[in-house]
Amino acid sequence: MPPAGSATAPRRRRADDVAGLGTLRAGLFVAPGLILIGVFLLFPALWTIWLGMTDYRLTGLQAASPEFVGLDNYLDALTDGDFWNSLWLTLIFVIGSGIIGQTLIGFGLAWSIRDLRGWAKGLIEGLVLAAWVIPASVASFLWLALLDRRSGTVNELFGIQGTAWLIDHPMEAIILFNIWVGTAFSMQLFSSALSAVPPTQIESAKMVGASQWQQLRDVIVPNIKGHILTNTLLITLWTFNTFTPYLVTAGGPNGRTEILSVYIYKTAIPGGQLGMGAAISLIMLLINLVIALGYVRVAQGRRQGRRKR
Repeated sequence: MPPAGSATAPRRRRADDVAGLGTLRAGLFVAPGLILIGVFLLFPALWTIWLGMTDYRLTGLQAASPEFVGLDNYLDALTDGDFWNSLWLTLIFVIGSGIIGQTLIGFGLAWSIRDLRGWAKGLIEGLVLAAWVIPASVASFLWLALLDRRSGTVNELFGIQGTAWLIDHPMEAIILFNIWVGTAFSMQLFSSALSAVPPTQIESAKMVGASQWQQLRDVIVPNIKGHILTNTLLITLWTFNTFTPYLVTAGGPNGRTEILSVYIYKTAIPGGQLGMGAAISLIMLLINLVIALGYVRVAQGRRQGRRKR
């Protein structure tokens, strides 16, 4: 009779190695991906952390032999009024163009075309998607042409002469620009979510005389809460990190559209303070992590609520 465990050991090894490749072969398959992650993600992240603790500059003595300054760059950034002003502008931009703009308008479009069929639905989706697939440089050029002071399309359509939209209303301009560019994602995500709502629940609501608003509140929203959270997280992070508005206003006039990504660029490249720019970038990354962790906590709360039921 074989000793206990002798028959189960080969089975355990086979279960652990489902593909039958062995440790060496499996490692060789994984190695290229790990190398790419290390070169393009891990190394830049570590280098940015180190750079943020030095007085590295693009030119001058600090470019040749930067000195270690510890947390000085982070303290300088957190005590700089320009940093907090940029963070405040970023908050306005994210709430206006991302959370309120893209999310609500995207849902509104998805809701309005949910019952359409054929060419009408395809036409609306195509028009919205066109702004999303156009390269950022082309989209910004089109926006500049629309809002040009002398011969802009908006001024011509409304019969307004000489209104400088990008000077008089710069934040509103980049908020509308970002809504125009990014709403397609929310529309597509919510369209998929609405199509997955059980038709029987909607029919039951109609049979008891529920209005459109009551159907939306009591049937639709509870079924797509997960999609709403996912969309809000992604849109918030993308909008928080976007650099595209720089192509429209370059952060001006007088810093009125200098959101955090633009502020980092101006500090690091035109300003030459790579160390300071890296430090602010890491602060920006930490803010992103806080946002993502907040989403995770909300998602976990929803799962725990379902289990209790």
